[in-house]
Parts: sequence; structure tokens; C-alpha cells
Amino acid sequence: MGFDYLRKIPEPSEVLEEMPLNESLQKVKEARDREIISVFKRESNKFVLIIGPCSAHDEDAVCEYVVRLARLQEEVKDKLVLIPRIYTNKPRTTGLGYKGMMHQPDPLEEPNIVEGIRAIRRMHLRALSESHLTAADEMLYPSNYPYLEDILSYVAVGARSVENQEHRLTTSGLDIPVGMKNPTSGDLEVMLNSIQAAQAGHVFSYKGWEVRTTGNPYAHCILRGAVNQYGQNIPNYHYEDLMRLAEIYLERDLKNPTIIVDTNHANSNKNYLEQPRIAKEVLQSRRQSATLADLVRGLMIESFLVDGAQQPNEGIFGKSITDPCLGWEKTERLVKELAEQL
Repeated sequence: MGFDYLRKIPEPSEVLEEMPLNESLQKVKEARDREIISVFKRESNKFVLIIGPCSAHDEDAVCEYVVRLARLQEEVKDKLVLIPRIYTNKPRTTGLGYKGMMHQPDPLEEPNIVEGIRAIRRMHLRALSESHLTAADEMLYPSNYPYLEDILSYVAVGARSVENQEHRLTTSGLDIPVGMKNPTSGDLEVMLNSIQAAQAGHVFSYKGWEVRTTGNPYAHCILRGAVNQYGQNIPNYHYEDLMRLAEIYLERDLKNPTIIVDTNHANSNKNYLEQPRIAKEVLQSRRQSATLADLVRGLMIESFLVDGAQQPNEGIFGKSITDPCLGWEKTERLVKELAEQL
């Protein structure tokens, strides 16, 4: 056989029992969920920023970042809701490279998924405890969601996963906002089909059970740009792109139609320093159209303590080991400028 069975993965119930979410943090989570969902339900005019490192590879650096973000949240709380990105699973285009803390709790050591599962829960709990900001994570593997389901306030489904049936059906059972990214091809219909599937109820196999879901009314769009057949990045955040998506989105008659714009990835041509300019252009587009002012309700921004990216063995505290990110000074300035312009 081509499989070596290395270690038995613990059940989610075992890990949650080892590292429970205490009662006071449960109340923080409930309050944060209400605040975030109120934006998607149009009960709040605040703007959402899903912001943080490309990948969360270092617990101490991530918690330092999130604590700083909590102080910044207090300054902009009248205009913005900040949701820290604590992404613990990383999709890889070729399957090679660092796949996130869940795979490698130490990027310089061999994969250890059993320890990785505990490491990501420990990091999320610590970040929440120290900041009182519930976080976002990417659903790369639907089977991993139960290890964090009591902590997360936002889930993203990535460009390579958005057409997957298991992701679509699993997210139909979540009660928090789920952002569906457009696929790397840029096909908007694929993204909208994914939202429609997530908002519907289904019967399917999940965690060894036949389950029924009622649908997730908070599933929505994330625009992240596209890649054409020549490998060139094609942005889709411009005014005309947003208006075209708004037209076909509203034709679907989906619940709580919402667009989040990812300011990095193909939208920035992988130039992280373009993110502030793109963010401000999106706000300008909202000012030009009442439709966009209603639909475009947030941004996704890649940011960490130190500008740029590094190799894992360089060991620079707070610097990304995957995609380059905005450093803290640029992040803080951008967040304050966005709050002033809303």
C-alpha cells in the first residue's frame, strides 16, 4: 500500500475537552458573532476588515499582532470591525511548501498533524484570551473545522476549494459568515453557485453521521482577482468589476448579498505594497454607487508585524514565511485612514 499510518488523529471532543473555551470567553464570542453578523444583516453600517498574516506560523508573533489589533480596534470601533486572520492551513498550488501550523507546528521540523491540531487550538485560544477578538481561519479541510468551531467568528473558503462539494455542504451548517472566494479562473458564476449551495439546506455525510443542515444565510463573495491561461494576474476589484458582480449577484436573489474585496493575491499582482491603494479605491467605488455602498461591506488585508516575507530559517519575529504582508506601521496607518474615509 502507498499509505503509512503514522498517528491516530484525536477526535474533536478529546481536544476540546483538553483545551476548553471558558465561560467568559464564550460570552465574548457570542457578542462578537452578533456584532459581525449585524453587518451582513444590514443592522450595522460598520465596515469589516479581515486582517492579519498570510499564515499563522508563530504563536507568540500572532498573539503580539492580535493584541496590537485589539488596541487599534478600540480606536476605530465606531466605523470598523476588525477580524484577525489566524490562518492555520495553507493551500499550495503545487502541493509543495509550508502547509500551515496544523501540518507543521514548527516550520523547521517534520510534519506532525496530531501536535498541529493541538497547536492551532492553543494559539486561537490564547489570541482570543489576550485580545478578546474572535478570529477568521480558512477552511482548507472541512474535517478540521470541529477543532475550532467554538472559537471562530468567520471562515473563508479559498479559490482552490470553492467548487468542492464537501466545502459547500459543510459551510451550509455553519452559523457564522463564510466568505466564498472566486476561483483562480475568475469565474463569478462558480463563486455564486457556491454561495447558493451554502445557503441551502442539505443532507450529507459529516463526522461519521448522516446530518441535515438548514443553510447558512451569511455565505457571501470574496473577490481575490484571477489568473489567466498565461499565468498573468487579472484584478477584479475595480468599479466596473464590482458593478458587474453586483448585477449578477442581485439577480440570484440570495440572502444578505455581500462582497468582501481581497486586496492582495491576484488583485495586487502579488505586490503587498499595493494593498493600501486598492483598499482606498474600493472605498471610492462605494462612494460612487449606492448599490456598492450596500453590497461591499469589507476588505481582506494581509498584514503582520514586519513588512514582506522571509524564509522559515531566517527567524525574523513577526515576518511572514508565505506571502509578503504589510508591516505594522503601514497597517495601523491604513486602518486609521480607512476609518476616517468611511
